[in-house]
Formats: sequence, C-alpha cells, structure tokens
Amino acid sequence: MNDPTPAGERLLKVLSALGHPQRMRIIAALTAERNYVSRLAREIGMSRPLLHMHLQRLEAAGLVTGTLELSEDGKAMRYFEVAPFLYELTPRTITDAAESLRPEEEPESAKRKQEEEAQ
Repeated sequence: MNDPTPAGERLLKVLSALGHPQRMRIIAALTAERNYVSRLAREIGMSRPLLHMHLQRLEAAGLVTGTLELSEDGKAMRYFEVAPFLYELTPRTITDAAESLRPEEEPESAKRKQEEEAQ
C-alpha cells in the first residue's frame, strides 16, 4: 500500500477508530465473517445509521473494506469485512510516528501569553 499520509497521522487515525467500544465490537463481529449492514446491525443490536457511521470511520482508517454486491433478488447490499492489518506499538514506533506529525499551530491565546511573559 502506497499511502502518502505520514505514519503518525495514520497511527492516530487507527487508534482513534479503535478507541470506541462499538467499533471494537464491529471489528470482532467482522473477524468471524464478512457481513452486510442490515444483518450486522441486527446481530450487534445497533441502528443501521449508527453502524454505517462507525463503519465509515473504520473504513477510513483502513481497518475494514466495503463492497457493493447484488443479492439474488437484485437488491444492492453493502458487505464489509476486516482488512488485513498489523500494528506493533512500541516506544520506538510511537516515537517514529510522532516525529512524522506536523507541528500544531499554537492557539492565539497561548502566543499572547508567551509574548506577555517575554516582555
């Protein structure tokens, strides 16, 4: 995969996506078998709109993939499955990821406070 996103931003996106208990449950359910949205929503007891929102977040992080397929009766169904992934979190990988992050802009209030203290 040739993702131009810096490693730190990718790691933050993955950790953020996994930082919600419902999304972890979705990953667990999809690890057992790929599934379509309506059936998955029933199985995990979640509304389809809420499930769709969580699946979008997981898909954006590269943790699940979705495909549109036609059922035997011609209905379009969106199937999701877990994408292969492996992340190793060590102090070194976190340090490397942190070094690739763009510096955040300081809020104006923090800049003013620093200027006042410098005077």
